[in-house]
Amino acid sequence: MFRSLTPVVKNLLLINVGLYVVASFLLPQLGGFFALYYIESKYFMPFQFLTYMFMHAGLWHLISNMFGLFIFGPLLEQFLGPKKLLILWMVCGIGSGVLYSGYTAFQMNQLNQKVETFYNNPDPEVFNQFVSDNSYMFNTGVYDFIDKFSRDPGNKTYIQNAKTVMNDIREQKSNIPMVGASGALFGVLVAFGMLFPNTQLFLLFPPMPIKAKYLVLFYGLYTVYNIIVNNPTDNVAHFAHFSGLIIGAILVTFWKKDRTSFY
Repeated sequence: MFRSLTPVVKNLLLINVGLYVVASFLLPQLGGFFALYYIESKYFMPFQFLTYMFMHAGLWHLISNMFGLFIFGPLLEQFLGPKKLLILWMVCGIGSGVLYSGYTAFQMNQLNQKVETFYNNPDPEVFNQFVSDNSYMFNTGVYDFIDKFSRDPGNKTYIQNAKTVMNDIREQKSNIPMVGASGALFGVLVAFGMLFPNTQLFLLFPPMPIKAKYLVLFYGLYTVYNIIVNNPTDNVAHFAHFSGLIIGAILVTFWKKDRTSFY
C-alpha cells in the first residue's frame, strides 16, 4: 500500500511527520514559533502563514490530517500531476491561514470594541456582559466580584480591576496560536469530490459506503454549522477548514475550465 504513494504525497507525509517529531521531542519551542498568531500579536511573523500548516497540536491531529492526505492525495496527484497537487495543497493551506487571520481580526475588533465601551462607560453591567460572553475563560469567583462591583459602581479600585481583567482576556485571545494542515486537507477533499464525485468511499465510523460528493457536502455543511454556532470552547479552527474548501473549489473550477491543465 505504501509503495503506491505518489512523490508529492510521500514527501508531504515525510515532512509533516518529521517536523512533528522534531517539534515534539527535540525542539519543542519550534511549535510555538512556527504556529500562526493573530496579526497584531507580539508573536506574529509573516512566515507563519506557511509554517503553521506543518505544525500539529498532537499525535491524533497529525494522524487525522495525514490519513486524509494518504487516502485522497495519490489519486489526485495521478490525475492532476505532481505540480498541480502541490499547488492545491500549498495554496489552500496558506490561503486558509490568511482568511482565518482576517476572521480572527474581525473577532478581535469586536472584542476591542467591548473593552473600549467599558473604558468610556465603566458600567458593571457592561463588564457583566463581557464576562458572560467569555465565561469559559473565568472561574466562579468572578461573579462575587461582579456582585461587589454592582453594589458600588463608582469604586475606582473595582473599575481598575475590571479593566485589568478585560485586558488580560484580550491579551490571551490575541496570543492563541493556530496549527495544522486541515485547511490544505479540506482543499484536497473538495478537489477529490469535484473530480471524482461518484467514487464510492467506505467510512470507518459509521461503517457504510458513501459517494465522494456527499462526503464533501457533509463536511461542508458541518463546518458551516460550527462557524454559525461559534462554540467558544471549541478549539477547532472551523473557519480555516471552510476556507480550504472554498479555495480548493475555486482552484478546481478554474482548472476544469482549462482542461489542457490536466495531464
